[in-house]
Amino acid sequence: MDFQLSDDQRALRSGMRDLLGAVFDRDRLRAAAERDGALDRSLWRELGAAGFFALRLPEEAGGVGLGLPEAVLLFEEAGRALLPGPLVATHLAAGLVKGAAEGEAVVTAVAGELPVAHLAEADAVLVGTDALAREPLVGEALRAFLAAARPVRSMDPLTPLHRAPADAERAPAASERTRADAERAPAATERAPAHAGRFRFEAALLTAAEQLGSAARTTEAAVQHAGDRKQFGSPIGSFQAVKHLCADMLARTEPARAAVYAAAVTGDPVEIAAAKLLADEAAVRNARDCLQIHGGMGFTWEADVHLHLKRAWLRAASWLTGAGAEELLAAGLGTAGRLPRSSAAYGRPVREAGGGG
Repeated sequence: MDFQLSDDQRALRSGMRDLLGAVFDRDRLRAAAERDGALDRSLWRELGAAGFFALRLPEEAGGVGLGLPEAVLLFEEAGRALLPGPLVATHLAAGLVKGAAEGEAVVTAVAGELPVAHLAEADAVLVGTDALAREPLVGEALRAFLAAARPVRSMDPLTPLHRAPADAERAPAASERTRADAERAPAATERAPAHAGRFRFEAALLTAAEQLGSAARTTEAAVQHAGDRKQFGSPIGSFQAVKHLCADMLARTEPARAAVYAAAVTGDPVEIAAAKLLADEAAVRNARDCLQIHGGMGFTWEADVHLHLKRAWLRAASWLTGAGAEELLAAGLGTAGRLPRSSAAYGRPVREAGGGG
Protein backbone atom coordinates (compact mmCIF):
# COMPACT_ATOMS: atom_id res chain seq x y z
CA MET A 1 0.00 0.00 0.00
CA ASP A 2 1.32 3.45 -0.93
CA PHE A 3 1.22 5.84 2.01
CA GLN A 4 2.85 8.72 0.15
CA LEU A 5 0.74 11.87 0.20
CA SER A 6 -1.08 12.72 -3.01
CA ASP A 7 -0.50 16.04 -4.75
CA ASP A 8 -3.84 17.29 -3.41
CA GLN A 9 -2.93 16.31 0.13
CA ARG A 10 0.44 18.04 -0.14
CA ALA A 11 -1.27 21.16 -1.45
CA LEU A 12 -3.77 21.02 1.43
CA ARG A 13 -1.00 20.78 4.01
CA SER A 14 1.04 23.51 2.34
CA GLY A 15 -1.98 25.79 2.15
CA MET A 16 -2.73 25.37 5.85
CA ARG A 17 0.90 26.07 6.75
CA ASP A 18 0.82 29.25 4.67
CA LEU A 19 -2.47 30.32 6.24
CA LEU A 20 -1.23 29.79 9.78
CA GLY A 21 1.98 31.60 8.95
CA ALA A 22 -0.11 34.59 7.88
CA VAL A 23 -2.76 34.63 10.63
CA PHE A 24 -0.87 33.12 13.58
CA ASP A 25 2.80 34.03 13.35
CA ARG A 26 5.18 34.15 16.30
CA ASP A 27 4.08 37.64 17.33
CA ARG A 28 0.47 36.47 17.60
CA LEU A 29 1.56 33.35 19.44
CA ARG A 30 3.34 35.43 22.05
CA ALA A 31 0.40 37.84 22.25
CA ALA A 32 -1.92 34.90 22.94
CA ALA A 33 0.40 33.71 25.71
CA GLU A 34 0.42 37.19 27.27
CA ARG A 35 -3.39 37.27 27.43
CA ASP A 36 -3.48 33.86 29.16
CA GLY A 37 -4.68 31.95 26.13
CA ALA A 38 -7.88 33.93 25.55
CA LEU A 39 -9.20 32.95 22.12
CA ASP A 40 -9.08 35.30 19.16
CA ARG A 41 -12.56 34.97 17.65
CA SER A 42 -11.41 36.51 14.36
CA LEU A 43 -8.76 33.77 14.06
CA TRP A 44 -11.43 31.16 14.81
CA ARG A 45 -13.57 32.55 11.98
CA GLU A 46 -10.54 32.55 9.65
CA LEU A 47 -10.10 28.85 10.34
CA GLY A 48 -13.79 28.28 9.70
CA ALA A 49 -13.66 30.14 6.39
CA ALA A 50 -10.67 28.02 5.36
CA GLY A 51 -12.67 24.82 5.97
CA PHE A 52 -10.67 23.65 8.98
CA PHE A 53 -13.75 22.67 10.98
CA ALA A 54 -16.02 21.66 8.07
CA LEU A 55 -13.35 19.58 6.33
CA ARG A 56 -15.16 16.27 6.78
CA LEU A 57 -18.73 17.46 6.37
CA PRO A 58 -20.34 16.39 3.08
CA GLU A 59 -20.33 19.05 0.39
CA GLU A 60 -24.14 19.11 0.33
CA ALA A 61 -24.01 20.11 4.02
CA GLY A 62 -21.63 22.98 3.29
CA GLY A 63 -18.45 21.05 4.04
CA VAL A 64 -15.36 20.12 2.05
CA GLY A 65 -16.15 16.42 1.82
CA LEU A 66 -12.70 15.08 2.72
CA GLY A 67 -11.77 12.41 5.22
CA LEU A 68 -9.82 11.64 8.37
CA PRO A 69 -6.42 11.39 6.59
CA GLU A 70 -6.81 14.98 5.37
CA ALA A 71 -7.97 16.14 8.81
CA VAL A 72 -4.81 14.66 10.32
CA LEU A 73 -2.69 16.78 7.97
CA LEU A 74 -4.42 19.98 9.09
CA PHE A 75 -4.12 19.12 12.76
CA GLU A 76 -0.46 18.32 12.28
CA GLU A 77 0.05 21.87 11.02
CA ALA A 78 -1.99 23.25 13.91
CA GLY A 79 0.26 21.42 16.36
CA ARG A 80 3.33 22.68 14.59
CA ALA A 81 2.12 26.28 14.98
CA LEU A 82 0.98 25.75 18.61
CA LEU A 83 -2.45 26.98 17.56
CA PRO A 84 -4.52 27.44 20.74
CA GLY A 85 -8.15 26.60 21.35
CA PRO A 86 -10.41 23.52 21.47
CA LEU A 87 -9.73 22.65 17.85
CA VAL A 88 -10.50 18.95 18.13
CA ALA A 89 -13.88 19.38 19.82
CA THR A 90 -15.00 22.12 17.44
CA HIS A 91 -13.95 20.06 14.41
CA LEU A 92 -15.86 17.01 15.66
CA ALA A 93 -18.88 19.18 16.50
CA ALA A 94 -19.22 20.48 12.93
CA GLY A 95 -22.72 19.61 11.77
CA LEU A 96 -23.86 18.98 15.35
CA VAL A 97 -23.48 22.41 16.94
CA LYS A 98 -24.75 25.44 15.07
CA GLY A 99 -21.89 27.65 13.89
CA ALA A 100 -19.12 25.16 14.66
CA ALA A 101 -18.39 24.37 11.01
CA GLU A 102 -18.12 28.07 10.11
CA GLY A 103 -15.95 28.97 13.09
CA GLU A 104 -18.71 31.13 14.57
CA ALA A 105 -19.02 28.86 17.61
CA VAL A 106 -16.32 27.62 19.97
CA VAL A 107 -16.99 24.09 21.20
CA THR A 108 -15.09 22.35 23.96
CA ALA A 109 -15.57 18.92 25.50
CA VAL A 110 -15.49 17.16 28.83
CA ALA A 111 -14.70 13.48 29.20
CA GLY A 112 -13.28 11.82 32.24
CA GLU A 113 -11.95 13.71 35.23
CA LEU A 114 -9.40 16.06 33.70
CA PRO A 115 -10.12 19.81 33.51
CA VAL A 116 -11.94 21.29 30.53
CA ALA A 117 -10.09 23.64 28.19
CA HIS A 118 -11.43 27.08 27.23
CA LEU A 119 -14.71 26.52 29.06
CA ALA A 120 -15.31 30.20 29.83
CA GLU A 121 -15.22 31.05 26.10
CA ALA A 122 -17.20 28.08 24.82
CA ASP A 123 -20.56 28.41 23.09
CA ALA A 124 -21.26 24.69 23.58
CA VAL A 125 -19.82 21.77 25.51
CA LEU A 126 -19.78 18.16 24.34
CA VAL A 127 -20.18 15.76 27.25
CA GLY A 128 -18.98 12.19 27.65
CA THR A 129 -17.13 9.70 25.49
CA ASP A 130 -20.30 9.18 23.43
CA ALA A 131 -20.75 12.92 22.94
CA LEU A 132 -22.11 12.49 19.41
CA ALA A 133 -25.15 10.74 20.89
CA ARG A 134 -25.83 13.35 23.57
CA GLU A 135 -27.26 16.80 23.65
CA PRO A 136 -24.46 19.39 23.86
CA LEU A 137 -24.66 21.90 26.68
CA VAL A 138 -25.73 25.31 25.39
CA GLY A 139 -27.59 28.34 26.67
CA GLU A 140 -28.83 28.10 30.26
CA ALA A 141 -27.44 24.59 30.70
CA LEU A 142 -23.99 25.83 29.68
CA ARG A 143 -24.16 28.83 31.99
CA ALA A 144 -25.15 26.59 34.91
CA PHE A 145 -22.32 24.22 34.05
CA LEU A 146 -19.80 27.07 33.96
CA ALA A 147 -21.08 28.44 37.26
CA ALA A 148 -20.55 25.06 38.91
CA ALA A 149 -17.06 24.65 37.45
CA ARG A 150 -14.00 26.25 39.00
CA PRO A 151 -10.87 27.57 37.30
CA VAL A 152 -7.64 25.67 37.92
CA ARG A 153 -4.06 26.60 37.16
CA SER A 154 -2.88 25.37 33.75
CA MET A 155 0.66 24.34 32.96
CA ASP A 156 0.14 25.72 29.45
CA PRO A 157 -0.26 29.51 29.30
CA LEU A 158 -2.22 29.10 26.06
CA THR A 159 -4.84 26.74 27.54
CA PRO A 160 -7.03 28.01 30.40
CA LEU A 161 -8.64 25.17 32.35
CA HIS A 162 -11.71 24.62 34.52
CA ARG A 163 -12.50 21.70 36.79
CA ALA A 164 -15.88 20.33 35.73
CA PRO A 165 -18.63 19.49 38.23
CA ALA A 166 -18.54 15.94 39.56
CA ASP A 167 -21.76 14.96 37.72
CA ALA A 168 -20.64 16.53 34.43
CA GLU A 169 -21.12 13.39 32.37
CA ARG A 170 -24.73 12.91 33.41
CA ALA A 171 -25.96 14.74 30.34
CA PRO A 172 -29.30 14.04 28.67
CA ALA A 173 -29.49 11.85 25.61
CA ALA A 174 -29.59 13.47 22.22
CA SER A 175 -32.77 15.31 21.30
CA GLU A 176 -34.57 14.91 18.01
CA ARG A 177 -32.86 18.11 16.82
CA THR A 178 -29.44 16.73 17.64
CA ARG A 179 -30.22 13.43 15.94
CA ALA A 180 -31.24 15.33 12.82
CA ASP A 181 -28.04 17.34 12.96
CA ALA A 182 -26.05 14.11 13.35
CA GLU A 183 -27.27 13.01 9.96
CA ARG A 184 -25.25 15.86 8.50
CA ALA A 185 -22.12 14.89 10.45
CA PRO A 186 -19.16 13.12 8.77
CA ALA A 187 -20.55 9.88 7.45
CA ALA A 188 -19.46 6.60 9.01
CA THR A 189 -17.49 4.28 6.77
CA GLU A 190 -16.43 0.66 7.00
CA ARG A 191 -13.14 1.90 8.49
CA ALA A 192 -14.85 4.23 10.98
CA PRO A 193 -18.28 2.80 11.76
CA ALA A 194 -20.97 4.68 13.64
CA HIS A 195 -20.75 3.92 17.34
CA ALA A 196 -20.56 5.63 20.71
CA GLY A 197 -16.78 5.32 21.02
CA ARG A 198 -15.91 6.85 17.67
CA PHE A 199 -15.86 10.37 19.08
CA ARG A 200 -13.18 9.61 21.67
CA PHE A 201 -10.93 7.68 19.31
CA GLU A 202 -11.13 10.26 16.54
CA ALA A 203 -10.39 12.94 19.13
CA ALA A 204 -7.38 10.92 20.29
CA LEU A 205 -6.11 10.59 16.72
CA LEU A 206 -6.46 14.29 15.94
CA THR A 207 -4.67 15.08 19.20
CA ALA A 208 -1.91 12.67 18.16
CA ALA A 209 -1.62 14.59 14.89
CA GLU A 210 -1.11 17.81 16.86
CA GLN A 211 1.58 16.07 18.90
CA LEU A 212 3.25 14.95 15.67
CA GLY A 213 3.34 18.52 14.36
CA SER A 214 4.89 19.73 17.61
CA ALA A 215 7.50 16.95 17.55
CA ALA A 216 8.50 17.84 13.99
CA ARG A 217 8.72 21.54 14.82
CA THR A 218 10.93 21.06 17.87
CA THR A 219 13.19 18.78 15.83
CA GLU A 220 13.63 21.51 13.24
CA ALA A 221 14.21 24.15 15.93
CA ALA A 222 16.87 22.00 17.61
CA VAL A 223 18.71 21.34 14.36
CA GLN A 224 18.61 25.01 13.40
CA HIS A 225 19.93 26.12 16.80
CA ALA A 226 22.64 23.44 16.73
CA GLY A 227 23.83 24.85 13.42
CA ASP A 228 23.71 28.50 14.49
CA ARG A 229 25.06 28.32 18.04
CA LYS A 230 28.85 28.17 18.31
CA GLN A 231 31.11 27.06 21.14
CA PHE A 232 34.89 26.72 21.03
CA GLY A 233 34.82 28.12 17.52
CA SER A 234 32.50 25.42 16.11
CA PRO A 235 28.74 24.93 15.77
CA ILE A 236 27.48 22.86 18.68
CA GLY A 237 25.86 20.57 16.11
CA SER A 238 29.33 19.28 15.28
CA PHE A 239 29.62 17.74 18.75
CA GLN A 240 28.69 14.09 18.93
CA ALA A 241 26.39 14.39 21.96
CA VAL A 242 24.29 17.05 20.21
CA LYS A 243 24.24 15.05 16.98
CA HIS A 244 22.82 12.08 18.88
CA LEU A 245 20.09 14.18 20.47
CA CYS A 246 18.99 15.52 17.07
CA ALA A 247 19.12 12.04 15.52
CA ASP A 248 17.02 10.63 18.35
CA MET A 249 14.43 13.37 17.83
CA LEU A 250 14.06 12.46 14.16
CA ALA A 251 13.99 8.75 15.02
CA ARG A 252 11.00 9.39 17.29
CA THR A 253 9.16 11.71 14.90
CA GLU A 254 9.12 9.58 11.76
CA PRO A 255 7.72 6.36 13.29
CA ALA A 256 5.08 8.49 14.98
CA ARG A 257 4.24 10.05 11.61
CA ALA A 258 3.86 6.63 9.99
CA ALA A 259 1.63 5.44 12.83
CA VAL A 260 -0.60 8.52 12.78
CA TYR A 261 -1.02 8.46 8.99
CA ALA A 262 -1.77 4.72 8.99
CA ALA A 263 -4.32 5.03 11.80
CA ALA A 264 -6.05 7.83 9.87
CA VAL A 265 -6.48 5.46 6.92
CA THR A 266 -7.72 2.43 8.87
CA GLY A 267 -9.62 4.15 11.68
CA ASP A 268 -8.85 1.11 13.83
CA PRO A 269 -8.87 1.82 17.59
CA VAL A 270 -5.80 -0.33 18.29
CA GLU A 271 -3.81 1.52 15.64
CA ILE A 272 -5.08 4.84 16.97
CA ALA A 273 -3.87 3.84 20.43
CA ALA A 274 -0.42 3.01 19.03
CA ALA A 275 -0.32 6.30 17.15
CA LYS A 276 -1.26 8.30 20.25
CA LEU A 277 1.36 6.50 22.32
CA LEU A 278 4.14 7.16 19.80
CA ALA A 279 3.10 10.75 19.10
CA ASP A 280 2.88 11.61 22.80
CA GLU A 281 6.36 10.24 23.40
CA ALA A 282 7.78 12.07 20.39
CA ALA A 283 6.22 15.40 21.35
CA VAL A 284 7.25 15.32 25.01
CA ARG A 285 10.73 13.90 24.61
CA ASN A 286 11.55 16.00 21.55
CA ALA A 287 10.56 19.15 23.39
CA ARG A 288 12.77 18.10 26.30
CA ASP A 289 15.72 17.42 23.99
CA CYS A 290 15.14 20.67 22.10
CA LEU A 291 15.24 22.51 25.40
CA GLN A 292 18.46 20.68 26.30
CA ILE A 293 20.09 21.71 23.04
CA HIS A 294 19.05 25.33 23.56
CA GLY A 295 20.76 25.28 26.95
CA GLY A 296 20.04 28.01 29.47
CA MET A 297 18.07 30.14 27.01
CA GLY A 298 15.66 27.26 26.44
CA PHE A 299 14.29 27.75 29.95
CA THR A 300 13.50 31.42 29.45
CA TRP A 301 10.03 32.85 28.82
CA GLU A 302 11.24 34.47 25.59
CA ALA A 303 12.02 31.10 23.99
CA ASP A 304 9.17 29.08 22.48
CA VAL A 305 10.52 25.67 23.45
CA HIS A 306 8.81 25.58 26.84
CA LEU A 307 5.44 26.28 25.16
CA HIS A 308 5.80 23.13 23.07
CA LEU A 309 6.76 21.08 26.14
CA LYS A 310 3.86 22.34 28.25
CA ARG A 311 1.32 21.78 25.49
CA ALA A 312 2.74 18.30 24.82
CA TRP A 313 2.29 17.39 28.49
CA LEU A 314 -1.30 18.60 28.39
CA ARG A 315 -2.19 16.74 25.19
CA ALA A 316 -0.58 13.54 26.44
CA ALA A 317 -3.19 13.42 29.20
CA SER A 318 -6.10 14.12 26.82
CA TRP A 319 -8.59 11.65 25.37
CA LEU A 320 -6.37 8.57 25.59
CA THR A 321 -3.59 8.41 28.16
CA GLY A 322 -0.43 6.37 27.82
CA ALA A 323 -1.80 3.81 30.30
CA GLY A 324 -5.09 3.58 28.43
CA ALA A 325 -3.33 3.14 25.08
CA GLU A 326 -1.11 0.42 26.51
CA GLU A 327 -4.12 -1.46 27.87
CA LEU A 328 -5.84 -1.29 24.51
CA LEU A 329 -2.72 -2.52 22.71
CA ALA A 330 -2.33 -5.36 25.19
CA ALA A 331 -5.95 -6.37 24.64
CA GLY A 332 -5.32 -6.29 20.90
CA LEU A 333 -2.30 -8.55 21.24
CA GLY A 334 -4.41 -10.95 23.26
CA THR A 335 -6.76 -11.36 20.30
CA ALA A 336 -4.09 -11.28 17.57
CA GLY A 337 -5.30 -12.77 14.34
CA ARG A 338 -8.92 -11.88 14.99
CA LEU A 339 -8.80 -8.18 15.83
CA PRO A 340 -12.29 -6.70 15.43
CA ARG A 341 -12.63 -4.09 12.71
CA SER A 342 -16.04 -2.89 13.76
CA SER A 343 -17.75 -0.84 16.38
CA ALA A 344 -17.14 -3.58 18.95
CA ALA A 345 -13.48 -2.62 18.97
CA TYR A 346 -14.33 0.81 20.28
CA GLY A 347 -16.39 -0.62 23.06
CA ARG A 348 -13.46 -2.05 25.01
CA PRO A 349 -13.19 -0.56 28.49
CA VAL A 350 -10.05 1.56 28.48
CA ARG A 351 -8.76 3.94 31.11
CA GLU A 352 -9.26 7.38 29.71
CA ALA A 353 -8.52 10.98 30.46
CA GLY A 354 -10.39 14.18 29.89
CA GLY A 355 -10.98 15.80 26.57
CA GLY A 356 -11.22 19.51 26.43
CA GLY A 357 -9.92 20.37 23.06
